[in-house]
Amino acid sequence: MPYLKVSGTQFVDGNGTPVVLLGAGLGGWMMMENFISGFPGCEFHIREALAEAIGIEKASLFFEKFLDNFFAEGDVKFFKSLGLNCVRIAVNYHHFEDDMNPRVLKKDAFKQLDRVVSLCAAEDIYTIIDLHSTPGGQSGGWHADAGTHFGNFWKHKDFQDRFVWLWTQIAEHYKDNIWVAGYNLMNEPADPDPGHAGLINIYDRTYAAIYSIDPHHILFLDGNTFATDFTKFPDDSATRWGTNVAFAIHDYSTFGFPSSPEVYEGTDNQKATLKAAYVRKRKWMDEGNLCVWNGEWGPVYGRKEYDGEETDDINRRRYMVLRDQLEIYRKDSLSWSIWLYKDIGFQGMVYVSQDTAYMKHFGEFLSKKHRLAVDAWGADDRYVKHIYEPIVNLIKEEIPEPNRKLYPPIWSLENRVTRISRTILVAEFMAKEWAEMFVGMGDQELVDFAESFSFEKCEKREELNSILKLNANTAV
Repeated sequence: MPYLKVSGTQFVDGNGTPVVLLGAGLGGWMMMENFISGFPGCEFHIREALAEAIGIEKASLFFEKFLDNFFAEGDVKFFKSLGLNCVRIAVNYHHFEDDMNPRVLKKDAFKQLDRVVSLCAAEDIYTIIDLHSTPGGQSGGWHADAGTHFGNFWKHKDFQDRFVWLWTQIAEHYKDNIWVAGYNLMNEPADPDPGHAGLINIYDRTYAAIYSIDPHHILFLDGNTFATDFTKFPDDSATRWGTNVAFAIHDYSTFGFPSSPEVYEGTDNQKATLKAAYVRKRKWMDEGNLCVWNGEWGPVYGRKEYDGEETDDINRRRYMVLRDQLEIYRKDSLSWSIWLYKDIGFQGMVYVSQDTAYMKHFGEFLSKKHRLAVDAWGADDRYVKHIYEPIVNLIKEEIPEPNRKLYPPIWSLENRVTRISRTILVAEFMAKEWAEMFVGMGDQELVDFAESFSFEKCEKREELNSILKLNANTAV
């Protein structure tokens, strides 16, 4: 079976038959994210804090067992049962090299990734390797695992050199694997250069390095500013990075989040707003007759423990958003990867049961995290908004309006203030608290915590999965 490839605006198999890639993001696994598994801050925060609290050996045991259980055979078979055919695997560069020993591949660097790629291949499921975190951080998001609101990747050439080096290692390792659909070079870049010069340069360099080793796999290239902006991409993009390239948008709608500007009821105007945002994001590709891939999208959901009686009504509206977005995509035969496959109950297709050892032990801590709104993703700030509003108002009063427009433009003033003060500062203080909750645990208790994330101990978000399965069965 030959490699999957891009032909014009679509993906095709070795026989030239069009293939619509429908799948989900395996986030929170080889790139741990706070809202997905319940810790505060960034992955490096909790790895360091846990090693300090219980020792390196016990911390390593927990994290290794977590990786073993988070995605295994049961997950793959369930994924296949829905008719989905592609997993986007988010990975953290820390699994491959150490910051204090750069450009030296770690022992067993590919152990976990190989395991999941092989499991998926056994079920005829493609994988896309997504570098979700880069040296220095490609954005100011917690998911870049840098602990700052600046993307220092764009300011230091050595970070960029390491990035290119790492992709040569990945390409060498997977160059002969036909079930790896391709390489998503950088998740949600945020290059502050007005002309996207840094991003274009790193795509140029990485393309040349990969294709000198592996000319077969598809490159998936995110737009700038969190995969939303292609306006400064070069005119020769159709051939600049070869013709085997797909351009990745991320199509989240504010209607699917607690911060929705209005109650979503699927009115004609609201559907038009959904479509307009989607059309705007892919406009540049359509004008150039290029291949589009929606690498992330999807609502978040209400939870009884936090939203009470409103939960069912919240989720009714969120499923409406989901269906309406899918209808837009289906008409375009768009390939997509919904975010997210698994978590502890906010967005995943499957989620860790409240009856597990992990959820029972961390229940009160998770409630505190929710009340303090220390996660950026889908935060409900009703309990703490009044604390941060004076800071926002001070800036509005003292800083001239033109000077308040900072990069990235999709962060409002309020969002920037709360990202720095809540999701970085307060979260950093909470990392030690999370780690200390492991103190005194024996090896078996640590294993029990990790096994809480296994498919067998998860619940399924039935309506979400039914909608995805129906769409997969009708995709053309």
